[in-house]
Amino acid sequence: MSTFPVSLEKANQLAARMTALGVSEADIEESFVRSGGHGGQNVNKVATCVMLIHRPTGVQVKCQETRQQGLNRYIARRLLLDKIEERKNGFVAAQRAEIEKIRRQKRKRSRRAKNKMLDGKSHHGEKKATRRKVAMD
Repeated sequence: MSTFPVSLEKANQLAARMTALGVSEADIEESFVRSGGHGGQNVNKVATCVMLIHRPTGVQVKCQETRQQGLNRYIARRLLLDKIEERKNGFVAAQRAEIEKIRRQKRKRSRRAKNKMLDGKSHHGEKKATRRKVAMD
């Protein structure tokens, strides 16, 4: 049984990622704080906000995304691993993918793609030209 209210597969992925980055549970200091904002009485009475501190690096994360403490614990660990990975590698793999996506979008179109786009525009212009009112002299 997993300690987090997520599927066993997600918990195993988190554990594998922690071992890959060299982070152990003993290195993480976990504390619970009362959340604020939406959630009503549950948020005001129960300490659902999770604060994690990774002692060796000093990285600190605070998570109060959901009203469930267990789910916030899981999300906070993911955020902590993202920050640690960002420190180690310079930036997270997701950011690298985003940068590559922007690079592809800015790349110059191929000649074929450009011609196809221009053909479509000229066809659309011809259609609009046929809809114009005819001038009577």
